[in-house]
Amino acid sequence: MARGKIQIKLIENSTNRQVTYSKRRNGLFKKANELTVLCDARVSIIMFSSTGKLHEFISPSTSTKQLIDQYQKTLGIDLWNTHYEKMQEQLKQLKEVNRNLRKEIRQRMGECLNDVSIEDLRGLEQEMDSSVKLIRDRKYRVLNNQIDTSKKKVRNVKEINKNLLHELDAINEDPYGLVDDGGDYDTIIGYQDGGPRIFALSLQPNHPNLHSGGGSDLTTYPLLH
Repeated sequence: MARGKIQIKLIENSTNRQVTYSKRRNGLFKKANELTVLCDARVSIIMFSSTGKLHEFISPSTSTKQLIDQYQKTLGIDLWNTHYEKMQEQLKQLKEVNRNLRKEIRQRMGECLNDVSIEDLRGLEQEMDSSVKLIRDRKYRVLNNQIDTSKKKVRNVKEINKNLLHELDAINEDPYGLVDDGGDYDTIIGYQDGGPRIFALSLQPNHPNLHSGGGSDLTTYPLLH
């Protein structure tokens, strides 16, 4: 069956469009290579897909630049000069923008104001007021953050100091360590070795020899004068 003629129009389906591009690109490069071998022709093909991907074919022992140079010489034109002129124009525009920016900076610093009109001076003043407001707001935010950090540090120091004072009070209330949650103590004031002393008796109610006299510990402490 004879193959129907394909209508030349944009392929709407992106996948089919990419497949067609790939097949026809390979066929085109194949024909270019055959033309180079059979006819000793110098061929260069540059292609960009719809996605921006570059594909190119260049005849062996040559380069795209050589072919472009030969193309310019044959037609009597200078593509590089045109490109250079465009770059020079862009550079000129960039220099003008840079000059204006430098002038605005000097004006904001109070320089180069002699030739500025009253309207421009008012506009500059408003811009400066807005800038000062933004800077002041930022300064206050930074100061508030620093104050909050300092307050947190002070609270931590106060808490540490409070705990130390609490521990110190506990030591002052029981300087000899007679208070012990692990057992019961009875204290007796008496005399030993010629001086008054405190006798701290630790009772152990669960000791098997409590009633026989072997279930308590006796500790003595000298009294302070």
